[in-house]
Amino acid sequence: MKISLSTCQKAVKSIDKYSLYVPKSGVFPQGFKAGSLASGVKKNGNLDLGIILNTNKSRPSTAAAVFTTNKFKAAPVLLSKKVLDISGGEGVDAIVVNSGCANAVTGDVGLQDAKQMVGVVNKKIGSENATLVMSTGVIGQRLQMAKISSGIDQIFDADKFGDDHESWLNLAKSICTTDTFPKLITSKFKLPSGTEYTLTGMAKGAGMICPNMATLLGFIVTDLPIKSNALQSMLSSAVTRSFNCISVDGDMSTNDTICMLANGAVDTAVVDVTSPEYEQIKDQVTSFAQRLAQLVVRDGEGATKFVTVNVKNALNFADARVMAEAISNSMLVKTALYGQDANWGRILCAIGYAKLGDVASLDQSKINVSFVSTDGSEPRELKLIVDGVPQLDVDEERASQILSLPDLEVLVDLGTGKEECQFWTCDLTQEYVTINGDYRS
Repeated sequence: MKISLSTCQKAVKSIDKYSLYVPKSGVFPQGFKAGSLASGVKKNGNLDLGIILNTNKSRPSTAAAVFTTNKFKAAPVLLSKKVLDISGGEGVDAIVVNSGCANAVTGDVGLQDAKQMVGVVNKKIGSENATLVMSTGVIGQRLQMAKISSGIDQIFDADKFGDDHESWLNLAKSICTTDTFPKLITSKFKLPSGTEYTLTGMAKGAGMICPNMATLLGFIVTDLPIKSNALQSMLSSAVTRSFNCISVDGDMSTNDTICMLANGAVDTAVVDVTSPEYEQIKDQVTSFAQRLAQLVVRDGEGATKFVTVNVKNALNFADARVMAEAISNSMLVKTALYGQDANWGRILCAIGYAKLGDVASLDQSKINVSFVSTDGSEPRELKLIVDGVPQLDVDEERASQILSLPDLEVLVDLGTGKEECQFWTCDLTQEYVTINGDYRS
């Protein structure tokens, strides 16, 4: 028997996501500090302005970024791209970010406002082309520059920077909009040489989340010394398999930016693409980015379920990804998941219209589709289609049990190759409509 939607909604609302997903402590990279305050841009008086600052001057810092592919790129995106182009990704020591206003579709005046934000920070740290800028919030409105410029001055002049957990957590809070919890993760890694380094990551996003990317801001900082070309290669690869593999609602924003800074505070050889540790570090950055990206989906606006869409045994990664993306973005699949309806036809439909690079990746006589439980109960895998044949004796009660779980997996085995892609998505609920129906108010 299916659980009623009202019962499901009540159960989900009782979950304290803040307690579940917000760490109470962490480890943070050497030589970085975080500062934030409430500038007054947000109507509710919450933190809305933050700065990440590199204080290590023993080596030049490096930076890399991946930006939205939306044609209407916001002013902060355009300016940050220009800073990276001019600097070559070297000597970038700060990131300044505001929430409450996206500074998007604001024309030349918006670009001047973004330049002013960067200019104030550059003056404080005494360096040109040293700051990246990001904004998030309502599109089509100008920044309140008097408040933001004054806020930047206060963060520096009152030394509101810190390198402790509270400072980093407050920075994560300062970039939130419709998020229900700040997204902050930290990890320490060890290389075969014995060298230890740290990654700290923050992200914001709960709606307008779609691959390539969405209303999504994210930062990853590390104390390893990494050349700019190697850092860009690592980040691009990591984003392909993390932030570009998440979907909440299929909408792509104007402001999406994921950036990474490396300040070289760890005393070790500079990492390049030819370094023996390069592949290991790239894999560690990728798994770290996946953890951070998954938090965005767990905070999907109105979502009641976290769903892993696993497409495996494809001819190539690109085809596995495009099919996983089609399933994850399907409104019909997402509403069926919310309603706990084992309607596998919607999954097949999404696979069927996916734009494959190689049609041989999909052989209808080899495809297998299953629901997979994550709570340890048996049978763990419920087969819906086996070698292209629908199973007429599907246990509907077991299907409803799996679909009632807050975490579950949709498994698609194509049987045509060896490549695999995982996407992370959520269901689509009535609450999503409520949140976005009155967003500007």
